[in-house]
Amino acid sequence: MKLFSAIHRNIFRIISLSAKRIQQDCYVVGGYVRDFLLGKKIYKDLDILTIGEGIKLAKEVSKHINPTPRINIFKRFGTAMLEYKNHKIEFVGSRKESYHLYSRNPIIEIGSLQDDQKRRDFTINALAISLNERNYGELIDPFGGLSDLERKTLRTPLSSDVTYSDDPLRMMRAIRFATQLQFFIEKSSFQSIQRNRNRINIVSMERIIEEFNKILLSKKPSIGLFLLYESGLLSIILPELTLLQGIEEKNGYKHKDNFYHTLQVVDNISQEKINSLWLRWVALLHDIGKAYTKKFLPKIGWCFHAHELVGSKMVPKIFQRLKLPKGEPMRYVKKMIQHSYKPIVLIEDNTSDSAIRRFLFDMGKDIEDLIKLCIADITTKNVEKKNLYTNNLFILLERIKKLEERDRIQNWKSPISGNDIMNAFHINPCKKIGVIKNFIKESILEGRISNEFHSAYFLMLKKGEELGLKKR
Repeated sequence: MKLFSAIHRNIFRIISLSAKRIQQDCYVVGGYVRDFLLGKKIYKDLDILTIGEGIKLAKEVSKHINPTPRINIFKRFGTAMLEYKNHKIEFVGSRKESYHLYSRNPIIEIGSLQDDQKRRDFTINALAISLNERNYGELIDPFGGLSDLERKTLRTPLSSDVTYSDDPLRMMRAIRFATQLQFFIEKSSFQSIQRNRNRINIVSMERIIEEFNKILLSKKPSIGLFLLYESGLLSIILPELTLLQGIEEKNGYKHKDNFYHTLQVVDNISQEKINSLWLRWVALLHDIGKAYTKKFLPKIGWCFHAHELVGSKMVPKIFQRLKLPKGEPMRYVKKMIQHSYKPIVLIEDNTSDSAIRRFLFDMGKDIEDLIKLCIADITTKNVEKKNLYTNNLFILLERIKKLEERDRIQNWKSPISGNDIMNAFHINPCKKIGVIKNFIKESILEGRISNEFHSAYFLMLKKGEELGLKKR
């Protein structure tokens, strides 16, 4: 087999000769082989499997690279890693694994190449390319992985029940690969995921969310989100989302299925080539408050009053449970959901400049992201309606940009500081300073004065006088 690029041919030859010197067979395995066979031009980092000691092979390889790379050794796992021309190369000895019922951490023993391929999650990841002199470049495919690549099928090398029960994270990986590669999960394998879904509870939330985020960052996340739903895993990981599924009808009034609507919104955001993980989380969670605010009103139909406010208040607990970062990402998602309906209100013809200034003040630098979300949220199949809503949002965005250019509200900083107020009236810190600053801010947002020092200074003097302060 002709290996792809000159850089890889070079390092593979170095590894091959090094393995020969220490009399250990070695193979390229894992994501590189899969992606190479799929014809991808950007490859994963390299995984080198050796029949023997991975650390020993890494040390030998490093002797023949100039300059000599630093080796990271992980004695507990018997692995080593070095870098070569911006590629991370990991060396590991072949092994076989067995598992306890309540842990996904395997009991590891030294094994053969076949033992190592058997322990792999999917046939497409059990492929190996020989780096040995006797059969250099030969593809070793004991489970039909090449055929599965051609058929775009995900299948486990051994019994699916054993594979998923031993390491339940593989269920998430199956759905993640199906999403990223747009492959099908073999029917019996998917049924095994459904049977073993509750085993996911022995996996740490950090590992689950790592896979979940990769699904969200794929080109079409709805593939994975739907598979998570169908498998039963989504109701365990994010039940707030599954509660949105279903259509209820009363007195001839129906509402849309908010679960499938959400999947479409996430896809819409992703199609815009927006790679922000947290904006995709916003799209995923933007309607979660609807399950708790749904109400039927005679002669009006179904409504979800204040669902965005309810949904935003749910965000901190969800982030805490899913071990997502609490800082700026959580605040961003919460704020975006809270204000997600605001642009729809602002597209009305009679919207005042002051309302838009307040919107700019509230959203700051995130305002364009919110408009992108609102555009993604338009999932009607009525082309005329879709074009009308989209055009109205673009008109609003242009109006926002013009107001911002004139009034500079987006990254708000008061033209009058607390020190300015204290110096003008020769006072110490007190509540009146906050009253004056807030009055100036409100006056700028209402358009009563311009956002600049001189106008604000004279207003400060007037308000200070009302509060019994005297300029000295």
